[in-house]
Formats: sequence, structure tokens, C-alpha cells
Amino acid sequence: MQKILCLILFCSSFLTAQQFKFAWLTDIHIGYPTAEADLKRSIEDINSSEDIPFTIISGDITATGTLTELTLAKKILDELKNPYYIIPGNHDTKWSESGCTDFLKLWGNDRFVFEFDKFLFIGLHQGPRMRMADGHWAPEDLRWYDSLIVSLPNSNQPIIFVTHYPIDEEIANWYEMLDRLKNVNTQVVLFGHGHTNKIYDFETIPGIMGRSNLRAHKIIGGYTIVEFKSDSIYFSERTPNTETKLWHQHPLQQRNYEALIVEQTRPDYSINEKYPEVKSVWEFNSGYTIGSSAVVKDNSVFVGDASGYFYSLNLSDGSVNWKYKTQNAIYSTPAVKCKSVIFGSTDSSIYCLNSKNGNLIWKSKTNAAVLGCPIIEDDIVFIGGSDRTFRAIDLETGKLIWEFKGLKGFVETKPVFYDDKILFGAWDENFYCLDSESGNLIWKWKGDHKGIFHSPAACWPVVSDGIVFFAAPDRKLTAIDIETGNEFWRTGKFKVRETVGLSEDGEKLFIRTMSDTILALPVSEKLKEPLWITNCGFGYDISSSQIVEKDGVIFYPTKNGMIYSLNSESGKILLQHKSTNGLINTITPLTNNKFITTDFDGKVIFFSDKVK
Repeated sequence: MQKILCLILFCSSFLTAQQFKFAWLTDIHIGYPTAEADLKRSIEDINSSEDIPFTIISGDITATGTLTELTLAKKILDELKNPYYIIPGNHDTKWSESGCTDFLKLWGNDRFVFEFDKFLFIGLHQGPRMRMADGHWAPEDLRWYDSLIVSLPNSNQPIIFVTHYPIDEEIANWYEMLDRLKNVNTQVVLFGHGHTNKIYDFETIPGIMGRSNLRAHKIIGGYTIVEFKSDSIYFSERTPNTETKLWHQHPLQQRNYEALIVEQTRPDYSINEKYPEVKSVWEFNSGYTIGSSAVVKDNSVFVGDASGYFYSLNLSDGSVNWKYKTQNAIYSTPAVKCKSVIFGSTDSSIYCLNSKNGNLIWKSKTNAAVLGCPIIEDDIVFIGGSDRTFRAIDLETGKLIWEFKGLKGFVETKPVFYDDKILFGAWDENFYCLDSESGNLIWKWKGDHKGIFHSPAACWPVVSDGIVFFAAPDRKLTAIDIETGNEFWRTGKFKVRETVGLSEDGEKLFIRTMSDTILALPVSEKLKEPLWITNCGFGYDISSSQIVEKDGVIFYPTKNGMIYSLNSESGKILLQHKSTNGLINTITPLTNNKFITTDFDGKVIFFSDKVK
């Protein structure tokens, strides 16, 4: 009887609710050719209306997440007369030179929650943060959402949920949020990403995709007007100063998803039954996104996370030896030598800590986030930063030896050292070769596909026999003469993307294609036929994690958490194990049957395969 009464009261509250409307902008993409003009026109149009009390902006504010693009977007959006509520999209987070921190500095938050009339509006994005992968609800964001819902005085309050991706398998852990939204009175999910008007059904939860603000192939762009009336929400496409065209009517009603039984798709972990010998020795959960790999020295595991903490874990049981707090998120895979462990932070500093106790040995301040991964050669630290500078630093003192300022984009990769040369790619379309002693440019290479999205910047290059190999988002694999900078060969035959590896003896190049296969090529100045090709069956994969060999076994993790171990000589699959449905960073093997993973769920896991 009480539930029936609540339902009657709720439905009557809809009938008496104040009618209102708001503007909805999405996929603005400042940085694209017409984006600035399209946004200004929409802002002027919104301001000309007297009955739009607020605006919602559901991600992809920029093309590449640079401070310049974000600052311009904010300058234009701040012209809105009434409040606006904003979240980032994948273009603002994946290619962010600041490690996703500039958005927070400019707008103060990358989430929102507010009430209007009787409705609660919640905005939450799903990255992916800094790594090429599917979207992913960060563990810290899920905790924020949970604390918000628990604190609601009215558990039956109608909710409008705003995000950037559709809540389906484009998000690795889509079900985490979907199941949460079923437990509340979710009226509709609003999102962008697809640049078109479209209706979705997320296991009975209604979803609406909105058009991009960009004009695309039309004369001018546009946005969405969302109007709430007594029993429905009306979605209309607004062409500034021209017309408003209704395209969808969505009913407002009490939602009880528990009563609706529908077929659900969830991640499949049954592969673990086929390889039961793979066991977790221990697991550490930091509670925050981890976007870097672990390194191991003696009996310690070193890794940082998005909270800004850098950890030393006990290799034996995963307990915390010590932790050190930087001032912002860490996406830099560390390097360790003797008593020193080095890494960068988005707080714009490079840190050297005592590996035994976590005490600060030295800190080198730069002019922007440090997303690059360091290497140590001859007691010199080599590392790139987001201030478009590559540095050589004395390991013992932290004093700058040289810096190269000729970059046009930020560095996130791990460079490679060969014959007194440092080689790396940057998000400026170029691959660089510097003299390791002076920092002088020896040569730089640029591919035949224009645009920073094709930069050879995320791949960790590998070198052998005077050749440097790397893969880029242009789907091509490239081999370059380290001495001259000339191409030995370049091929799109295998449809690669950002993932390579090298055998420990330097004779085999390992490649992951974007569809199902891993293969081995002989290291050679001429492109030769593969030594082996293995169909692993992982499907479409865009992960930027690398392939690593240890003692005749190669390890690779997919964007959806499937770990593969293959015999490096034959390509035979030795094991598979699924530990998550999200991104696993480049694996850290200890032996050919023991390895450590880090992932977007914030976990560090020590695995052992006792069969080998």
C-alpha cells in the first residue's frame, strides 16, 4: 500500500511540476576548423532566449585537450548569461597534455550535480584518461556517485544522468554505472560522442544521443533544446537564428527497473576456467585510476596513480612499504637504479625518491605536466615533458645536463637509448633522434599521414641492430636507420596501432594488429615475411600497451583486460587470463611464469602460472 501511495504522489508531482527548458551542447571540438564560429553562434542564440535558465555541455569540448583549446572554449562559454554545467569527453582526456588537470583548473571540477525543479541532474564522464582504450568509469568517480546517491534525502527523486559515451560496450565497465542507474529513478541518460540525434535503450534505461554543435556538411551548426512539460520531455534540434525542429518526445514516469527483466550482457570470464593454473598471488587496490606500469627492484614494486600517490609495495605480499604524495596525478611509468626511483607527475615535477624509504632525494620543477616515462643510462635520467621539452638530468644531483626545446607537442612515451642516441616520438607528428651527450637534434622523422592524431607518440619504440621500430595510429609499422633517419621500410600491411615489442636477444620484432592477431617479424633492414602469426581471438583492439618478452615468453594485455602469454619462438598461446574488463597497462614480467599487472580499476596484481 505504501509503494502504491508513493507512486501516486510521484506521478502527481510530475503533473504539477513547473515547465522548463534548457540548452544542451555537446561535441563542440574547439580546435576544429569551424568549431569556434559554430560555438559563438550557438551561445548568441541561447542568450537571445529568455526562457533558457541553464545549459548542459556533455563532453568533447576540444579537439585535443590542450590548454589553448580549453581556454578558448571557456572564454566563449563564459559568455552565456545563465549558468552552464560541463563535463569533458574522450578528446579532452585521451590527448590531454596536462594529464586531464587543465580542465579541473579551468572549471573547478569534471563532474556536476544540481537540482532544478524536482529533478536531480548528475554529470559524470568516463575518459579514457591518457591511454588509448574504451571509455572507463574511474573507481574514484564511482565512489563519488555512490556517496551522492546515499546522501539523497529522497531516494525516489527523478534523475537526469549526463555523460559523454553511450552506456554500452563502448565503455569497458558500462555495467557498473548501468546497474547503479537501475537502482534509482533514472528518467533518461543524455550523452554525445556520436554527433547525431539518436534514441537508445540501455537494458530498459532510456538514452538520448544529441547532435554535435559542429556544422559538419551544413552551413551552420546547431544544438538541442530540451523542454520539460507535465508528462514528457521534448527534444528539438535548434539551428541558430533559423528554426527549432522537434524530433523526439520522451515520457516522464516513475521508473522501476527492478521489475523489468531483460537480457543482460556482461563480461565473460570463463576463459579463466581453461587456464586454472594462473593464480593471483596478491592484489593491491589503490582506489584510483592507474595509467602506468609497475617496475620491480629487489623486493619492491613501484607504481603511481591518479590520486598523486607513488607507492612502494612489498613483492612478497603486496603490503605498502611506503607511499609518497605528489601534488597531482601520476601517469609516468617509473625507472629505478640502485637506491633511486624516478618518475614524473602532472604537478609539473620530476621526482627522485629513495627506493628504500620513500624520502625525497631531489625534485626538478618543469613548466608543465610530466607524462613521459624516464629511462636511466650511465647515471643520466632522460625524460620528456608537456612543456615541449626533453631533458637529461644527473641522477645523483638532479641538476639539468641539457634540454631540447624543439618539440611542438607533449611527450608521454618511454624513450629508448642506442649508441649514444635518444629516440622517442611526441604528439607533434614527429619522431626524434637526439645526441645523448649534448641534446642536439640528429634527425627527426615525420610520416605521410598529416595530423597529430597520427603521431608516433604513445608507442614505446624498440631498437636492434641499428634500426628503430615503432607503430603509430596511422596503422603503419615503421623501421628507420638510426644513423641517418632514413626509412628502411614502412608498411600498412598488418594494420597495427601503437603496440610493438622486441625479443630479449634483439632478433624478433613482435606486433599486435588491431584485429585478433599477434605476430613476429625478423629484425631486418628489409621487410620480411612473419616468422609466425597467431590468431589470439581478442577481436578489435586499440590498446597502447606494449609487448614484453621474458625468458622466451611474451606478454600482452588487451584493452578489455585479457592477458596473453605466447611462446616467443613459435607463437603458441601458453595462457590466457582475464582479470578485468578495462585497460591493463604494459605488463611487468618477473620470470616467464610470474608477472605484475596494473589497470584502470586501480589494481596492482601479482600473477603466477605454476605450470611453467
